[in-house]
Amino acid sequence: MTRGKEDNMETIKELVSIIIPVYNADKTLPHCIASLYAQTYRNLELLFIDDCSTDRSLIVINEYVANTLNGSDITVKILRHETNKGVAAARNTGLEAATGEYIYYVDADDWIENNTLESLVCEAKRNNADIVGHEWYLSFGHNERYMKQPVFSTPEDALRQMMCGIMRWNLWLFLVRRSLYTANEIRFIEGMNIGEDMMVMIKLFACAKRVGCLQKPFYHYVQTNVNSLTKSYSPEHIAQVTANVYEVEKYITGRNMTKQLEVYIRFLKLNIKLPLLITDDESRYQTWLQWFPEANGYVMKNKRLPLCTRLLQWMAIKGHFRIVKMYYRLVIRFVYGVIYR
Repeated sequence: MTRGKEDNMETIKELVSIIIPVYNADKTLPHCIASLYAQTYRNLELLFIDDCSTDRSLIVINEYVANTLNGSDITVKILRHETNKGVAAARNTGLEAATGEYIYYVDADDWIENNTLESLVCEAKRNNADIVGHEWYLSFGHNERYMKQPVFSTPEDALRQMMCGIMRWNLWLFLVRRSLYTANEIRFIEGMNIGEDMMVMIKLFACAKRVGCLQKPFYHYVQTNVNSLTKSYSPEHIAQVTANVYEVEKYITGRNMTKQLEVYIRFLKLNIKLPLLITDDESRYQTWLQWFPEANGYVMKNKRLPLCTRLLQWMAIKGHFRIVKMYYRLVIRFVYGVIYR
């Protein structure tokens, strides 16, 4: 490390709380934890929330802490649910125990670059930002795809891009000032474990004053099952996503932001249900038609989406399901299932 970087690091003392929900992840935890321990930014608080795992996850965490993290300059907290409560509750547990200036999330299946937290905290300090976003890698076994995020300079710009479907809202894509959670009482809805990241990130951006982004990939999102890219929603999953979407709608209305975001809420609903068209199961196409039907009239109006995506939705509205099925088999099964495997 150069002297200039050492001087820069010495001026940054803010604690970063990293929340890691864990459920039956004993195979991937070692790589995840190793990437956290290797961070060049050392003022870290790692919060592992074991959601009543039935495998060796808790043993792996304790062993790693004892053998590697014990005595280091990184603080570790291990929290455990006595019953399985789901990822939303696990994240709430982490938020309640966190003491850092900033919050960051890492899933137990994934890992991050060594300079992730140093880069994000430096950017947050430079711009006095409440939220700093970044880019990521989609990892398929031995291959990775660099996934870019659009540039945003204001909270409103970020909100519009997320709702339009051109910007991801995954929690692990953003470093967030913890006071945004505490001052605005933002928490996950326990039991609503699908779409919970969308709901929370939209609320956070709605409350933020200053934001920033780095056009660099730091996070490795590990995807070993190509079929999981084509989210197959059960009725329970749809109910959970719907609850989170309506919570967003209510929150936007409560903050008097409806006028500038009303059309974008319709775009959000189309974006949320788009995965139902990324399948060859025609019964899911019918579910797509019936879910958030108030949004169907906005299919061709979201000019920020690629034309092929808008045409896919338009074909579904018109009932041209054979073309929808062809799109799935060409793009998803071939491109992701063959090229990126």
